[in-house]
Amino acid sequence: MEHAVLVFGEALVDDFGSHQVVGGAPFNVARNLSALGVRATMVTRVGNDANGALIQSDFERFGMSLAGLQRDPARPTGRVAVAMQDDGSHRFTILPEQAYDHIAAGPALAALQSAQPDIIVFGTLAQRSEESRATLHTLLAATQATRFLDLNLREGQVDEAIVFDSLQQADILKVNEDELQVLFGWYCHTCPETGDMDCVAVETECRALMHNFSLSSLIVTLGERGATWYSADGVRVSNHEVKPPAQFADTVGAGDAFVSVFLLGRMRGWSIEQTLARANAFAAASCGVAGAVPQPAAYAPWLESWAR
Repeated sequence: MEHAVLVFGEALVDDFGSHQVVGGAPFNVARNLSALGVRATMVTRVGNDANGALIQSDFERFGMSLAGLQRDPARPTGRVAVAMQDDGSHRFTILPEQAYDHIAAGPALAALQSAQPDIIVFGTLAQRSEESRATLHTLLAATQATRFLDLNLREGQVDEAIVFDSLQQADILKVNEDELQVLFGWYCHTCPETGDMDCVAVETECRALMHNFSLSSLIVTLGERGATWYSADGVRVSNHEVKPPAQFADTVGAGDAFVSVFLLGRMRGWSIEQTLARANAFAAASCGVAGAVPQPAAYAPWLESWAR
């Protein structure tokens, strides 16, 4: 039986002035999944502009259906303005009132009904607007698909109420260490340091979060220290074996790479130990590639190695 995933949220461009790079965490996940052989439907909204055409070309380049791609006649395609700082770092400004803030329910429902997904993936950035948030709620109410929340907090873009609602909607939650600390501060009695994910205090608070929001599992990504997975039945599995790339490029999209392989492993019935190891390896390798996702041809060796 062919598995399918529906991904909801922002597709946008990082605008460096001299050039534009297609991104958006949900779109990174959708492109990765499609390149890994999963039937992935991306529900998003872009403007009738050059950046929208750039995003549509990536739908086509990765062999994705256009069923979930909406066009907005009035609002611009999502854009993040990137400015170089004096110290060589970049400052990112996520612009307001973009097309992805107004994902319409009718076309989104039609895409859902066509896709018949096993899993629906969503985050929080596109929920900063009432319209897209309402559309997501409509989709979630219309499907029995497993709900995977990649929290992906962006400072100043969402408030605690949106996070609380998202956690209530989720079955599986994925966070990084910083996001976990935010959740500890909001919802737990203590904020233990996550430097040692195997310590009792961290596990106690993670399980309290899972209990309070009825989560079936929780994944915490730890960068170069790998990842830890908790299940509702009391199991904890960690994988800290991360091999850095021979030549480092950037960490853009590494978390999205991890999510994509984690979902692939779930759909293919891999053990959790195998899934974490492969997701960590793929995420680490992505740090050797500039930008959010590799070229489509780069996925074949991974699929071949996993088929052995």
